[in-house]
Amino acid sequence: MPHKTLSAIKPRKYQQDIYENCKDKNCLVILPTGIGKTLIALMLSIYTQKKHPNTKTLFLAPTRPLAEQHLKYFQKYLPELFAELTLFTGKINAKKRKELWERTDIIFSTPQCIGNDLKKNLYDLSNVSFLVEDECHRCLKNYAYTFVAEKYKEQADNPQILGLTASPGTDTKTIKQIAQNLGIETIELRTRDSDDVKEYLQEVKFDIIKLEFPKEFKEINDLIKTIYKRKVEELKNRKVLFRPANKISLLEVQGRLMKSISSGNKNFNAFAAVTACTQAIKLSHLIELLETQTLHTANNYIKTIFEQARENKSKAVKQIIKRPEFNQAYIKLTELISKNIEHPKLLQLIDLIEESIKQNPKNKTIIFSQYRDSVIKICKELNKIPNINAKVFVGQTKKADSGLSQKEQQEVIEEFKQGKTNILCATSIAEEGLDIPEVNSIIFYEPIPSAIRSIQRRGRTARLMKGKVIILITKETLDEVFYYTSIAKEKRMHKAIENIKKDLDNNKSIEPKKKNTQKKLF
Repeated sequence: MPHKTLSAIKPRKYQQDIYENCKDKNCLVILPTGIGKTLIALMLSIYTQKKHPNTKTLFLAPTRPLAEQHLKYFQKYLPELFAELTLFTGKINAKKRKELWERTDIIFSTPQCIGNDLKKNLYDLSNVSFLVEDECHRCLKNYAYTFVAEKYKEQADNPQILGLTASPGTDTKTIKQIAQNLGIETIELRTRDSDDVKEYLQEVKFDIIKLEFPKEFKEINDLIKTIYKRKVEELKNRKVLFRPANKISLLEVQGRLMKSISSGNKNFNAFAAVTACTQAIKLSHLIELLETQTLHTANNYIKTIFEQARENKSKAVKQIIKRPEFNQAYIKLTELISKNIEHPKLLQLIDLIEESIKQNPKNKTIIFSQYRDSVIKICKELNKIPNINAKVFVGQTKKADSGLSQKEQQEVIEEFKQGKTNILCATSIAEEGLDIPEVNSIIFYEPIPSAIRSIQRRGRTARLMKGKVIILITKETLDEVFYYTSIAKEKRMHKAIENIKKDLDNNKSIEPKKKNTQKKLF
């Protein structure tokens, strides 16, 4: 049994059961965030190294801080002399990496680093008896994860793969694709409501707060929607848009048109349609910001449209700023800002934080928002509240002024752990993987249409203590659309996983049926 080697930690029953079921199979493990996926990987690593002595484990995670976090976990619980552990990064020169590869038993890395080394034939994966891919919902298309998995299946003498995720995707096709890319033979799924998991988790309270969309905001929104609807109508008239218009369908149309133009289609309709489509995309984004974010965020975006027009960036932006409705909307928006009027969600958020800190001075909260501008504005407003020390937590960016390096991210997390900071205002960077301490509450500044990201956000609370998840929704806006979309996708995801698991357990193929591409000769 693996826990004879693990003296400092005892697996929970569901971890032991999953381990037993995955011992000699390629396994996809779907577990809520924060309930011990890494321990399962550690137990299986011990098992495969004992089964195939002098072989290696390769543990991949999408970011360096996350790979480092897994390394520290293994160092904490593995007996000192059991294995040599190393973190691989691109900062270590190639010659040194090759040497380290030869003498290391368990390697922690990002898929990009290993993928690049394999392309350069620095080493191969023949001696790796266990490959772990954390956050494996990323194992799609040409992502480095997929490349390493393919190479591993080709090269390994004794291949065994473990995929770990809190949410693999929402449709059958996507989940099957991940399972195929990893050569999955069985699936282990647990949710917060699974009988064997429930007892280890704290109660989580859900609070959906619905707010009215103010009349003044609606007036601005209607002006923008007037132009947007005209552009959508134009795309339909030009016979390029056949589905209901939304951000995804518009981006697809734009991509298709650009491809057609770059391959030589120079007709007027294509060029005019690209301009109309670009306008529709920009206006739809502005509508989303007005309905779901802060006035500050929407105002910043309008300013960038004016800036792009001044710099002659595109025909589309120049046409937008000529529209009287657009200028009327901008005037109304600046009037509201000059009166210090803000989105009702921001005002509600300030009330929630004031109340929570009164009730519990040690309260820790993560507030998620889709957009960096909103995160910065939220943080600024919350820091005006006595006893609040809020920090912005965002990813790296080419513009050094608004992003945090990985080192800075680690510093922010450390301050949050120590209680120096009591609120993190975060973009999607805080949804996945990172070792962020237990929090009392998670607040969605806006619902998100992605089930994967919704599950990951929620998983940040109610692990060791009772937690609260609060979702702010502006009525009769995209907030409501995104909220119900996410719920529907999550239901579809669980159904799809169950069906694929059933097929795998019954030895049914999950390979897609190949189309007959043979051309008839006659």
